[in-house]
Formats: sequence, C-alpha cells, structure tokens
Amino acid sequence: MIKPMVPIELVIFDCDGVLVDSEVIAVPVLVQLGQEYGWPLTEAEVIELFVGRSQTANHALVVERLGEETAQVWTERFLELHDEAVDAGLRPVDGLPEALAQITLPTCVASSGTHEKMRHTLGRTGLFGHFEGRIFSATEVGRGKPAPDIFLHAARSMGVDPAACLVVEDSPAGVTAARAAGMRSLGYAGGVTAAERLVGPDTVVFEDMRRLPELIAAYQA
Repeated sequence: MIKPMVPIELVIFDCDGVLVDSEVIAVPVLVQLGQEYGWPLTEAEVIELFVGRSQTANHALVVERLGEETAQVWTERFLELHDEAVDAGLRPVDGLPEALAQITLPTCVASSGTHEKMRHTLGRTGLFGHFEGRIFSATEVGRGKPAPDIFLHAARSMGVDPAACLVVEDSPAGVTAARAAGMRSLGYAGGVTAAERLVGPDTVVFEDMRRLPELIAAYQA
C-alpha cells in the first residue's frame, strides 16, 4: 500500500504524449496502416488498442489479427512513416519546456518506446540532453506497461523507493503500471486520451502541462 505522506523524491516521465507530442502523429499513421493492410481502425480504436504499449506488444497485436508476415511489414512501415512525421515537425508537448524549467526534483524517463526511438524524438525536440543518462526503455525489462516492470526498474536504477516516485503518464496502460508499482501518478489528459480513462486510485488527472510544477509541489507539502 502507498504511504500517502511519503514526500516525492523522483518524478518519472513517460515519453510519447507526455514529453513529446508524438501520439498525435502515431494515431493517424496506425489508422492509415489499418486501411492499407485490411484492418479498418478508427482513431478511438487505435488509442484503445495501441497507445501506451510497447512496440513488441503492438507487433504481437497485429500478428494476432493479420499474421506474422503482414505484421513485420506493418511494423517496418510504421517506423518509416513515424520517423518521417517526426522529422517533419515533432514538438514538445505544449507547456512542457516551461514546466521542466521549474521542476527541481530529480527526474527520469521510463517509456514503452525503444532507446533508438527516444533518441530520435527527444533529440528532435531538444529534450534529450535534459534527461540524458536517465532514460529507461521497456526493452530493458521482461514486461511492458500495464505491468509495473519499467517503473520499478527506473526507481531502482535511480536509487529511490517506489513509494517516493511520482509518474507522469498519458495512457491507461501507464497509470495502471504506476499503480501496480506502488507509485502515485499524474494523468495528463491534454492529448489523445480522454480524462475519464485515466481516473483511478492515487492518480490526479490534469489537462494543462503548465500546471505540472504546482501539482508536484502539492506532494511536497
């Protein structure tokens, strides 16, 4: 059980949709791929099935629906289209750079994405240097979100008790993983995920990233 009075010592950020506005890129790309390869998907269905999960988990989902051969082509095509879109104009999440400048607690990144993907997206948006050396990927653990493995790995690597960690997430899989890790979370609903899908125990939902410093400060009072 989480001890409600434990002060926060570490803020753990998800990457896609929290630091970089990449989910708005990924969702239409996945809708497009569904049309191309015979799996019609709405944006809502893409958000429900794919957002917040690891590349391995998403690949397995496509395998189950379309078979290994098609899934391999799908994954390669997704990476190609995603990289093109990132290079064409990926930006930090609105208000994120201003919020980071005000946060004095230690921070790190724990994402479902690969290190290669994060180097690309965080590098493109000028955020990589802010977190360099403190970036953790689901490829380093056995299970991706909604399992708690990546968050526990990040806390262990940073030398902080899970109960003293605060996770900033934007997906149901992410806030579920935080709860399973025994961590409190802030659910960002200013992107593609509806606020009601983030609501739950030990989670405060918010829509403006500029509020992040004050929300973190509330855990220090």
